[in-house]
Amino acid sequence: MDSTLLEFAKDQILLTGLWIALVAMLVYSFVAPILSKTKRVNNHEATLLINKEDAIVLDIRVAKDFKAGHIIDSKQLKPEEVREGNYIKLEKYKNQPIIVVCAMGNLAAGTATKMAKAGFNKVYVLAGGMNAWQGASLPVSK
Repeated sequence: MDSTLLEFAKDQILLTGLWIALVAMLVYSFVAPILSKTKRVNNHEATLLINKEDAIVLDIRVAKDFKAGHIIDSKQLKPEEVREGNYIKLEKYKNQPIIVVCAMGNLAAGTATKMAKAGFNKVYVLAGGMNAWQGASLPVSK
């Protein structure tokens, strides 16, 4: 290895550390979804799961947002139930595909991971959440 690079790394320990952390985070962002028990699905894939595999849509948004508009026939799990890991309402769907939906898809990922650890076999996250669903002018129920 070039001695100049090693000298720079020694002299600039903070920059070197930040660079290594950045590379590690980048690698993790690519590897984590592959190793995850959950999968992100787009609107088209979600529609296929709902229509062909009787997937359950689980909306984890607050009641006000759920009432304002949700995917047809979706079930709601209140945020406090999600925090507590209370999935009793969903026990009978453990072997069915479940698509977890939040506003933008970020909170749903954590919930989906918890559900997979709780024994749910086929858990998916709607990429982009309800914002993407409504942005694509897909049907909602009020």
